[in-house]
Amino acid sequence: MYEKILVAFDGSETSKHALGEALRVARLTGAQLYVAHVIDILAPFGMGLTYVPAELIAAYREGAKRVLELARSEAKAAGMDCETELLQLQGVTDSVADCLHRCATRVGAQLVVLGTHGRRGVRRALLGSVAEELVRETDCPVLLVRGIS
Repeated sequence: MYEKILVAFDGSETSKHALGEALRVARLTGAQLYVAHVIDILAPFGMGLTYVPAELIAAYREGAKRVLELARSEAKAAGMDCETELLQLQGVTDSVADCLHRCATRVGAQLVVLGTHGRRGVRRALLGSVAEELVRETDCPVLLVRGIS
């Protein structure tokens, strides 16, 4: 079945539900769990950004490390080990979905699990959907976990 599962985790309630599902599937299949968090430093500043202060980048990294530690703690509480990885977008044309796709390919993930906010209509058109883009890009199955509202 699955030997390696990648779960995208950003610390949100939706991603916590996705992590829970990934832990259940990993336990059932004996799979190794990888937890990835993507830092998107450019999004809050828009395309006009020419300089990102080093202090801001360091703060994003520290916050991301705390998020990954939370995921590791959740896995440990569930009796599972996991590897964590901090990912960062490679430029203004890169996307979170692209970053997750590269990670899934590199680690040989046979399943990717991520939460979806279930946006519809104009909000989805304006904000886009990481889940939708990842499903189109990746070669392996993607399990989408809807957040509980």
